[in-house]
Amino acid sequence: MSAFYVTTPIYYVNDRPHIGTAYSTIAADVLARYHRMRGEPTRFLTGVDEHGIKLERRAKELGQTPQAYVDSMVPPFQEAWQQLGCEYDDFIRTTEPRHKARAQALWRMCKARGDIYQDDYQGLYCVGCEAYYTEKDLLEGNVCPIHKKPVELLNERTYFFRLSAYQDKLLAFYEAHPQFVQPEGRYNEVKSFVSEGLRDLSLSRSTFSWGVQVPDDPGHVIYVWFDALVNYISALGAPKQPGEGEAPFDTFWPPHAKAVHIVGKDILRFHAVYWPAFLMSAGLPAPTQVWAHGWLTVDGQKMSKSLGNFIPPAPIVEAVGADVLRYYLMRDIAFGQDGDFSHQSLFARYHGELGNGLGNLLNRILASIVRKTLDGRVPVVERSELLPIDRALLDAAQASAANAARQLEDVHPNRALEAIWELVTAANKYVDQTEPWKLVKQNDTQRLSQVVYTSLEALRYLGLMLWPFMPVKASELLHQLGLDALSPAAGVDLWPSDRSQLPGGIETRPGTPLFPRFEKEQEAALIARLAPKPPEPAAASVEPLGADKAAAPAKPGVARDLSEKPATNIDMFGQLDLRVGEVKLAERVPKSDKLLRLEVDLGPLGTRQILAGIGKHYAPEALVGKRIAVLANLPPRKMMGLQSQGMVLAAGDGDVLSVLSPSTAVPLGSTIA
Repeated sequence: MSAFYVTTPIYYVNDRPHIGTAYSTIAADVLARYHRMRGEPTRFLTGVDEHGIKLERRAKELGQTPQAYVDSMVPPFQEAWQQLGCEYDDFIRTTEPRHKARAQALWRMCKARGDIYQDDYQGLYCVGCEAYYTEKDLLEGNVCPIHKKPVELLNERTYFFRLSAYQDKLLAFYEAHPQFVQPEGRYNEVKSFVSEGLRDLSLSRSTFSWGVQVPDDPGHVIYVWFDALVNYISALGAPKQPGEGEAPFDTFWPPHAKAVHIVGKDILRFHAVYWPAFLMSAGLPAPTQVWAHGWLTVDGQKMSKSLGNFIPPAPIVEAVGADVLRYYLMRDIAFGQDGDFSHQSLFARYHGELGNGLGNLLNRILASIVRKTLDGRVPVVERSELLPIDRALLDAAQASAANAARQLEDVHPNRALEAIWELVTAANKYVDQTEPWKLVKQNDTQRLSQVVYTSLEALRYLGLMLWPFMPVKASELLHQLGLDALSPAAGVDLWPSDRSQLPGGIETRPGTPLFPRFEKEQEAALIARLAPKPPEPAAASVEPLGADKAAAPAKPGVARDLSEKPATNIDMFGQLDLRVGEVKLAERVPKSDKLLRLEVDLGPLGTRQILAGIGKHYAPEALVGKRIAVLANLPPRKMMGLQSQGMVLAAGDGDVLSVLSPSTAVPLGSTIA
């Protein structure tokens, strides 16, 4: 059994943690928890980057020493990860002696290979990125494409790394390890960048002093990106010093382990080009994989201090709990792609998938039936006597666990949750079909026991599979089922399978709802408090397209808007999230001849419950399996005691109505534009 090592970027301490940094750390924690569940030796590293001219300048502005400044900026990161339930094994600081010694050791190894030399250098430098740029990489006016600020022209004598000597070696390495950079699009970007030619890399600075000193030359400090990258092995006790014995490096670095770096796409080049080149020079193996995720926007806008939308995780955790934020970030954003954070979407996931989907499933079986009818105990049943519908749900549970495991092995946490939610949907459908409440009235104890046991076994699978994502809520679920707390141990595989089953006869422990409902007023108040304040509106007004003036009368011979509704513009249309979904379940809403309750699979957005007023035009069974158009970003609305999380698009004039459907089988969740 190989070991697993996962790292986050070491976060620059010029600012406090926000949901962007939380995203990387939660993803790493999910992967670490999963591999611990599988019984693999696992190590999770995070930390902070504390060197560089930017921090030296900031400390001077505040009238502090650089060390005092960085010391004050570290605790917020440690506190944030604790609040989010991220259980790292090590927290590295680049100002620690253990790190400085290893960074200098790697420098010596590269220099001994002849790959470090001294020369004069002039270049365009972005202090924010701590990186040099060529003019072709900059925006007009030599502006940094990331920080949108002019770069500085620096001229100094520095040490260089012979990066140009590693172009062919890197390309050969990429060809031999096509999974080294993920997702695939980023892999192609890296190969293209290296194929265009590599220049030697300036590797030291003499214009400031806040950093790791170059060995045998105290007038220079090591370039912060050489210094920072070494953290991944300095925390493991490498490069080894003469006379040292075994270190974690011997267990958790290739070829003995799978080592995965989770990074943002803006720092991919440092990790996928510079870092393996440094390691090749030192004669050390490269990591197994570099996973570059996208940027996180907030309500469609890039996070920016000027917009005031750097969202700290703590207030959200206080409002809904760490597990809900963890779930939302892993569920709502396709790993490797850009994503958008929305408080409205977070609450929609909370009430829809977590509350109505998972929480209600547990509550209506455990609290409503087991406690009241079966003496609060898990029924004892003969699995060989289960009916085909029961075995089908247990087969779905095994398939969900196998699929989710594959996705987590491949670092696709959002796809793993999709696989898990297929079981949530299947279990709810099973309960609807078997109607255990009717079996209670019929006093059919044997069949009731089979249905309840099958449902509880599906819930056991869900509790175990969700533990890496929502450790607190998953533990509460398992506790209510009467199971002990999860205690991962090396060599013990705790991932759910048919090898271990829910013991019959154990006493359950029904508790409070896993996801208590927020009333509409509560939710609105929380969103108002948590959401960033929008920027002041521009003074200029936006006039409707297709008209000279909104109130101006149409002139003869001039085309006018014949719509009964006022003209809109493309920006307003762009706010609509229109998606393709598939109806998985359709049924009539009791006491309504118009409403149908639909369960619609929206692919990466999950399965939504939608109430549609089409019952006079469609029989429910005619809709099952049909692909339809859905407006997905409507706020949840309650009708007839049920919550609707979207709108089905249809065309008609009152007498005739047709649900809009794509003419070809496009993927579920596809955007309609």
